[in-house]
Amino acid sequence: MSAVTLLFDLIARAAHRAPEAPALSCAGQTLSYAQLQSRVQGFAAGLLGLGLQRAERVGLWLEKRFETVAASFGAAAAGGVFVPLNPLLKPAQVAFILADCGVRVLVTSPERLPLLLEVLGGCPALRHVVLTGAPPAGLALPPGLALSTWDELLAAPARAGHRVIDADMAAILYTSGSTGRPKGVVLSHRNLVAGAQSVASYLENHPGDTLLAALPLSFDAGFSQLTTAFHAGARVVLLNWLLPRDVLRCMERERVTGLTAVPPLYIQLAALEWPAAVRQHLRYFANTGGRLPRQTLALLRACAPHSKPFLMYGLTEAFRSTVLPPEEVDRRPDSIGRAIPNAEILVLREDGSECAADEPGELVHRGALVGLGYWNDPERTAERYRPLPAGVAGREGALPLPEIAVYSGDTVRRDAEGFLYFVGRRDEMIKTSGYRVSPTEVEEVLYATGRVGECAAFGVEHPVLGQAIQVVATAPEGAAALDVAALLAECRVRMPAYMVPAGVEAALGPLPRNANGKIDRKALSTAWAQRRPQP
Repeated sequence: MSAVTLLFDLIARAAHRAPEAPALSCAGQTLSYAQLQSRVQGFAAGLLGLGLQRAERVGLWLEKRFETVAASFGAAAAGGVFVPLNPLLKPAQVAFILADCGVRVLVTSPERLPLLLEVLGGCPALRHVVLTGAPPAGLALPPGLALSTWDELLAAPARAGHRVIDADMAAILYTSGSTGRPKGVVLSHRNLVAGAQSVASYLENHPGDTLLAALPLSFDAGFSQLTTAFHAGARVVLLNWLLPRDVLRCMERERVTGLTAVPPLYIQLAALEWPAAVRQHLRYFANTGGRLPRQTLALLRACAPHSKPFLMYGLTEAFRSTVLPPEEVDRRPDSIGRAIPNAEILVLREDGSECAADEPGELVHRGALVGLGYWNDPERTAERYRPLPAGVAGREGALPLPEIAVYSGDTVRRDAEGFLYFVGRRDEMIKTSGYRVSPTEVEEVLYATGRVGECAAFGVEHPVLGQAIQVVATAPEGAAALDVAALLAECRVRMPAYMVPAGVEAALGPLPRNANGKIDRKALSTAWAQRRPQP
């Protein structure tokens, strides 16, 4: 076969090379690469039979299962764009994403679809719903929507997909935006394939590996478990876990060799006793989504003394960015490492010039992993995706076409040996449980409850979550006091669990303002920390 250039080529090439090799396991069942490839091709043909046009979006609101994977790669094989939605999202959040990027086909389960019936009317581009099983009895879809089942799509006649090249869109991954609305990061086939090749190279993935997909597939790092494994011809185990012990049991049962997770999960895993079989088979563990506390890293290394630790930093806008190799962990455990293969990481001043050693500056990522921008959002795209200035990273002034890089908004410093260290974020995004949460998004939900007068959300350091979401709020007009219990109860109904505030503090009178007249989150955060020392 020719070289892999398109996302779905990862599975096709592995199936051509070793058709009977195990590709995907879930709930005690395993698909070979040939079986997975057949489902990818069948779903692609089914989409084309529904009339899916080139670059139209296919939304996936499912837990981790065979259909989620086959639909993701099958949508790309048809020439469409897959949009994975976090299964923890509430119906209103799902509807926002479906409407925002004009999803044409939605794939979901019979259990999930009834939750969406009241909001699908607000998704004007949606034409088809595909269910993974039999439709619920008495189901009535809004006018204009057609219903199909997974088996019906896979039974469609074979069809060639629309022509695409590696620069075309393959996926839109939604992440919280600083203005409160999720933003869709558009990734190309080239981005995803180059990311798979880069990550698999430094993790040394091979056909004998078994990778555990513990993170949501709507995360770049979660989806990366699929792409890196398929690039190497390895097996992926899909796990929808409830308790950290479930993760260890699965690792023992499936003889997992590679685990990628976020600090909150690692903190919980480090507190458990690891079965001997896990220690025997686990070749590496990789961290992403925030800094891993030193104590947790030490405990993990004691739990799995023969496993290599890889400490990573990444941006959805550019997939992965840096990795600290295992041999450097003892020397510099606080470092986020150096650029991954086929990427360059710059540290730039405000004027675009490169920082000196140990001088703080903005982390800027250039290379094949830089995404295509934010869907339908030129303003925010222009803020984050910007041309590199002449004279930086070999950019000669005589080159007339600009090179677009991702300006992360993160402040880092680079030491004399080239290793990077995270300093802080320039914006107010909260990193909790591996999720990026916009304080504005939290505040919008709080205001929508009608149970607050004014409010502000901000992140505070937390030993397990990385950051916890703290809220300061006043009582609504006419109320004697803020009903914190009722407010939190409403939050649990309206928000995914990771967005629910860890604490709500009642305040009297108007909240402080900054020079622009906006509520001053930074002042409130500082005052809160002074009153209540961080854990």
